[in-house]
Amino acid sequence: MKKILEYIQSVRSEWFKIVWPSRDSVVRATIMILVFSGLAALFFFLVDWVLNAIVSWIF
Repeated sequence: MKKILEYIQSVRSEWFKIVWPSRDSVVRATIMILVFSGLAALFFFLVDWVLNAIVSWIF
């Protein structure tokens, strides 16, 4: 029982050490993720389109 209480106290003390990001930081990171996801989707769409055109031209 003593180890369980020590574990809970340890978790609680670590919980208070957490530094949460600011709202501005979260918004900036979210926008960056959306932009780079869109760029990656566009890139893979173009690669797929080019490869599809090449395969259609060969066969």
